[in-house]
Amino acid sequence: MLIGAVADDLTGATDLALMLTSGGMRTIQVMGIPEDPAVLTEYDAVVVALKSRTIPATEAVEGSLASARALRQAGSRQLIFKYCSTFDSTDEGNIGPVAAALAGLTGTDLTIACPAFPTNGRTIYMGNLFVGELPLAESPMRDHPLTPMRDSNLVRVLQRQTQMKVGLVPFHVVARGPDAIRSAFDDARDRGDGILIVDAITDENLRDIGAAVSDFELITGGSGIALGLAANFAATGDFTPAEPPDRMTALPGRAAILAGSCSQATRGQVKAAVDGGIPAYQIDPRALADGSQSADGVVEWAIAQPAADPVLIYSSDDPDAVAAAQAALGREAAGQAVERALAEIARGLVATGFKRMIVAGGETSGAVVGALGVTVLEIGPQIDPGVPWTRAVGASNEAADGMVLALKSGNFGSNDFFNKAWNILTES
Repeated sequence: MLIGAVADDLTGATDLALMLTSGGMRTIQVMGIPEDPAVLTEYDAVVVALKSRTIPATEAVEGSLASARALRQAGSRQLIFKYCSTFDSTDEGNIGPVAAALAGLTGTDLTIACPAFPTNGRTIYMGNLFVGELPLAESPMRDHPLTPMRDSNLVRVLQRQTQMKVGLVPFHVVARGPDAIRSAFDDARDRGDGILIVDAITDENLRDIGAAVSDFELITGGSGIALGLAANFAATGDFTPAEPPDRMTALPGRAAILAGSCSQATRGQVKAAVDGGIPAYQIDPRALADGSQSADGVVEWAIAQPAADPVLIYSSDDPDAVAAAQAALGREAAGQAVERALAEIARGLVATGFKRMIVAGGETSGAVVGALGVTVLEIGPQIDPGVPWTRAVGASNEAADGMVLALKSGNFGSNDFFNKAWNILTES
């Protein structure tokens, strides 16, 4: 194995796995801490998907270290800690504590933090993260229910989370290419910096940063940071890049979309699907709590829809409606009710012959793959930047084994994502 990665949520792991696959690396995604590192050695890259973004920092550190040890035992030469391109975290973590722990494990005196993903509108300038044209603190992430981001300056955000000294490699340095970036790393070591926010506003910046970190044992960032990493290993002859897949074969069966994310992007995708005539059913956490809606009832509704069409089942709603449900049930209880319901619905759908599924939202995706017993994903073709089709390999739920899944971060994908995703599947 050349690259081992630990991702703090499932859809983020899939996003990174797609980036590595696009670079020609034979990549798989593993759910949770690998139990048998020996089986990982036949791949160029392995991405471990944890659910550690919003759990207590001590638990996030423990799971990340265990995963990293397994990857290093399997021979990983370079370790990536992957988090969201909007740097989702609180003042307590979990990005800073996990990065510091992994630095200690690898003996790293200097690493970087670069969540930039220009293709999806995430850029960093003078340490400030932008979401499209908006500073992070003015974007919809300002009101995220779990990790509200009220400061756009990543140097300040990260410094509040760690005792490592946080510095910056500004854009005017990055723009001069890999040699200038390496020189900035040398200067940072002289200053005693331990982790550097690195500006990036274009894919070319990310490729240059990737070249500059070729000898780093630990890298942290969003999936975009992997854009230039595969080329480093290809240049030294450590592997021969493979052609990324452009189609995926799916088993015969019905199709469903499960959307639990309330992000602006997913709400737009839900609206486009409904406007396009896809049969749709909205679930409400309060209705789930009082028993007027149930997972079994939703599955019955889905089965009754025309078999030729995908069905859409969603809890996505606008911020006011989400706030009202949280006020009525409690923030955690409202979210857990939706996750449990969508997980049970997914299990019911698969048991009745649904073999193709799009899942929107990191928490929702984690709940669904857990319910279906999916432990390993084969990475397929890109649907939109950051989102591929994947295939479940060796699922403990026999009905789910071999099915295709698109696990989408809530913030990713074009408005027509739900409508167009099916077009790159062929039937076996």
